[in-house]
Amino acid sequence: MAIGNARKERIDSLAEAGPAESGTSLAASAWRRLRRSPTFLVGATIIGLFVLLALLAPLLAPHDPGSRLLADQVSAATNSIPPAQDGHPLGGDQNGRDLLSRLLLGSQQTLLVALFATLIGLGGGLTLGTLAGAFGGWVDSLVMRIVDVMLSVPSLLLAVSIGALFAGQTQFTVILAVAIVQIPVFARLLRGAMLAQRSSDHVLAARALGVKRGAIVFRHMLPNALGPVIVQATLVLAVAIIDAAALSFLGLGAANDAIPEWGQMLGSAQTVIDTHPHLAFYPASCIILVALGFTLVGESMRDALDPKRRR
Repeated sequence: MAIGNARKERIDSLAEAGPAESGTSLAASAWRRLRRSPTFLVGATIIGLFVLLALLAPLLAPHDPGSRLLADQVSAATNSIPPAQDGHPLGGDQNGRDLLSRLLLGSQQTLLVALFATLIGLGGGLTLGTLAGAFGGWVDSLVMRIVDVMLSVPSLLLAVSIGALFAGQTQFTVILAVAIVQIPVFARLLRGAMLAQRSSDHVLAARALGVKRGAIVFRHMLPNALGPVIVQATLVLAVAIIDAAALSFLGLGAANDAIPEWGQMLGSAQTVIDTHPHLAFYPASCIILVALGFTLVGESMRDALDPKRRR
């Protein structure tokens, strides 16, 4: 009778504890926590809004971002630019182009550059991290020394140096520069996660059963080591947005300003920022908000996937 009562109390306690303690997977428990996290919801809302604006930008933009429709209202002598008016809610820039249209279309360029840079950096980091974590020995030492050298240089300075090496500046050079900077971050993180997996019970059991190294790496070690890397990719997206905007601000982006980009718009506004600060305020605010959104989501995911925080 006492055993039956104890068993019932154990079942009741597990039910009250929730899925995280009653056998629910880490992913399911993490998603349950994310849905209740105000930080995650705010970040996801910000990201979703800007992604939606970027997708619908060609439909929402009232004018061609490269057309100087308000050029007749620009005066270098009086340092005046087109104010807000009918058909142009935010007015124009110093070249007479519609500011709202440039902000909307600029969201596409900024988000695409950050996304592709992160994906390329993730791919390179996965390759190096897998080699270092799977083989160990001299391969691990060689890869980690290269990674250490890259990490010893500040990321923005390294990105500027790489971007300046190219004779012709395009969006691709910005993507490549930002991606190379992110490779060592992913490589070191994945290498550490895979080294932890090498001593886990399921990997040791697979080795004892004679499973080949390739199968152990790609079926057992790598899938279980990707969680922290995916979370880091979300955080790196925020850094990539800022770095890409910084390169464009410094003139290392696409030379054709008819295709707007937030960093490029911010750089162009510095010549008139004393008299027309709103030209810098709008693109800077967009950069900050998007980076904040990805940071909030990344931080929330990291906390939710941490087993030590499961209740």
